[in-house]
Amino acid sequence: MESRQENNGQEKSREDADDIRYMKEAVRQAKKAYALGETPIGCVIVHEGKIIGRGYNRRNTDKSPLAHAEISAIKKAAKKLGDWRIEECTLYVTLEPCQMCAGAIVQARIPRVVIGCMNPKAGCAGSIVNLLQMERFNHQADVKRGVLEEECSQMMKQFFRELRERKKTKKTCIALRTWPTDVTPAVNSAQAPSRHPEGSA
Repeated sequence: MESRQENNGQEKSREDADDIRYMKEAVRQAKKAYALGETPIGCVIVHEGKIIGRGYNRRNTDKSPLAHAEISAIKKAAKKLGDWRIEECTLYVTLEPCQMCAGAIVQARIPRVVIGCMNPKAGCAGSIVNLLQMERFNHQADVKRGVLEEECSQMMKQFFRELRERKKTKKTCIALRTWPTDVTPAVNSAQAPSRHPEGSA
């Protein structure tokens, strides 16, 4: 009995270590989205210890509502396996999947999903609804949440904080009719407003 418990403990520790390792790879993908000014979401799919699909959010870049991290990774994994069924795989994603991505995970028959941080406003793996484990569907996935949660959450918070600051700066510039030194105004010098009060030298 003790030997069996010890073996189970070792397997659990090994699984936890692997989950952290592959979630770090998903975070690496999310940072690619961040660099493009996209919401930083990254995903990898692992089969027999190897990453067979990678993806990151490119929705604005590609001008496509389908360009989510999970969809991209699923497409690549299916191509690698030569089958639409992505069985015996684990999907790692930095943010809880939306309804579209959760549906794609179910359709692809992915058996295990590991999530970084949850998405209370739009998540469909437990926050709003849990599409990954609905008993009425013909497939349910095992779900693990909170792997590298703090790192994934902080990355999202930093991105949106910077986004709000950029929007605030833009509004201020428009209100004052001035521009930061690293931004060229969309008017020529003849049209630009004078910096001096009317009538002054």
